Amino acid sequence: MTTKTDPSDDSANAEKLERLNANLAKMDVLSKRLVAAMGKKKSADPGLQAPSQDVYIQAAAAYMAEMMNNPSKILEQQVNYWGKSLKHYVDAQQQVAHGKLTPPEDKGPSDRRFKSELWDTHPYFNFIKQQYMYSSEAITDAMQNLDGLSDHEKSRVSFFAQQIVDMFAPTNFLATNPEALSRAVETDGASLVQGLENLVHDIEANEGDLLVSLADETAFKIGENIAATEGSVVFRNRMFELIQYKPTTEKVNATPLVIFPPWINKFYVMDLKPQNSLIKWLVDQGHTLFVVSWINPDETYADVGIDTYVDEGYLTAFEQIKKITGEKQVNAVGYCIAGTTLSLVLALLKKRGDTSVKAATFFTMLSDFDDPGEMGVFLEDDFVDGIERQVAEKGYLHSFFMSRTFSYLRANDLVYGPAIRSYMLGEAPPAFDLLYWNGDSTNLPGRFVVEYLRNLCQQNKLAKGEMELLGETLSLTDIDVPICAIACETDHIAAWRGSYAGITQFGSKDKTFIVSESGHVAGIINPPSKKKYGHYTNTDMTGTQDAWWAGATFNEGSWWPRWDGWLSGKSAKKVPARTLGSEEFPILAPAPGTYVQMKSNKA
Repeated sequence: MTTKTDPSDDSANAEKLERLNANLAKMDVLSKRLVAAMGKKKSADPGLQAPSQDVYIQAAAAYMAEMMNNPSKILEQQVNYWGKSLKHYVDAQQQVAHGKLTPPEDKGPSDRRFKSELWDTHPYFNFIKQQYMYSSEAITDAMQNLDGLSDHEKSRVSFFAQQIVDMFAPTNFLATNPEALSRAVETDGASLVQGLENLVHDIEANEGDLLVSLADETAFKIGENIAATEGSVVFRNRMFELIQYKPTTEKVNATPLVIFPPWINKFYVMDLKPQNSLIKWLVDQGHTLFVVSWINPDETYADVGIDTYVDEGYLTAFEQIKKITGEKQVNAVGYCIAGTTLSLVLALLKKRGDTSVKAATFFTMLSDFDDPGEMGVFLEDDFVDGIERQVAEKGYLHSFFMSRTFSYLRANDLVYGPAIRSYMLGEAPPAFDLLYWNGDSTNLPGRFVVEYLRNLCQQNKLAKGEMELLGETLSLTDIDVPICAIACETDHIAAWRGSYAGITQFGSKDKTFIVSESGHVAGIINPPSKKKYGHYTNTDMTGTQDAWWAGATFNEGSWWPRWDGWLSGKSAKKVPARTLGSEEFPILAPAPGTYVQMKSNKA
């Protein structure tokens, strides 16, 4: 007796095999491209790649000391871990012994990395997940409970230990990622081919280094569907272009407003889509708005330091704006690193008797680096020495290194998660304006980056009253203009506690401090129309951070309208809307200008 087979099944199987073989051939070609791309990697100082061996030596020495001085503590940790692992294994074995192809009950904490239902329903993947969680917990607890280390040393050890723990998550490997394996089977390997294509693209784009693409680079065009608020470049020098935005109201506040964005990234984070553009919103509220668009420096800017940004940047911008508007004073905004530098400028102006700035606003800014928050792990000599050697050779710090540093502060969200979607699942990066901006970072001049890291971050000279700049010795207490500071509750770059510590040292009698919900960018780019994040306020700034927080009032909605009311109070009158530029300052280019278009290419 013979069994008949359906010819269509054979045909379908043949087609699947053909597709699979074709995908394998594509992977062979892509593998050769990958090797060629990685061969283009340029050498970089080892200090930029990882912490020094001292971190690991400190951790090992502290752990050995614990074993010698308090062996019961170490044994308790180990026995606890062994017990959980053994029970986990026995539970899984009992399920199998009873013929149940289901995992034992999972009482562990939820983790969005394990969102596929197979992590909970498939016994193999559930076993791997739970064991990883037990191991992660054991490592984390061991690092946090080490005695014999200072708080700062412990934070560094814990941070880099967590980096290792995150790197070895089973989600990061094809053989232990059920979602990636399922996608590969469903697509006859096409998802892996596309993933390899995405990987090769990213390595080629970064000339041998790996930096995961976070957004679809083809989805946005600067000046068209992003950074498109109407305005004109009315001044340009080697450091910046000055953009004046076209008014949308018949009358405007007499005192012009100028925003200094950080030069680590580009200014258009404040001018993404019209519905979340801070720049457009400010114009619509009746402000004569100027924004500085910084140059993206290369090796020819090796001589540029903090003094250059202050003199050829801030002070020059103030003078040009006063000439264009005919006003004697401006209101100034500094965001992040540009806010730190603005605090230097305000102290310098006070020493010089210059009243060009009427009031100042700071977005997510540190001026006292005694407690730099999570960024502190990268501010030790092992990293800073590496940066100093790198810029001595190249003349500047390429944007790649800063982008990678900030990404690893949120590795699961900005490194591993996007890598899994792109390289394992074969998905295209999303058309997300904020992530597009995040990938459009800039270089830092050699002398500047060393001065900033040494004098401000490491030695904290401004808070100590020892910062020397342009012939003056500056202190936070020198600043006496009205101040409004906005910090963000979950900011991992400029923690709100550190921001508060600096602002309380200002000599200003008029100080407003606001803490927005969310992080470094989302907490600032928080339009009222979204009704997404609220903010905290407290007029009493005489106490500690804990005291301020305990007495703070939560307010629904964006802080933008509150700030606009504060700003308007610093401008005594309304005047007819101003035209762009003047006879002395002809229009040089439409907004967003030419400097913002400059990309970072490795030398």
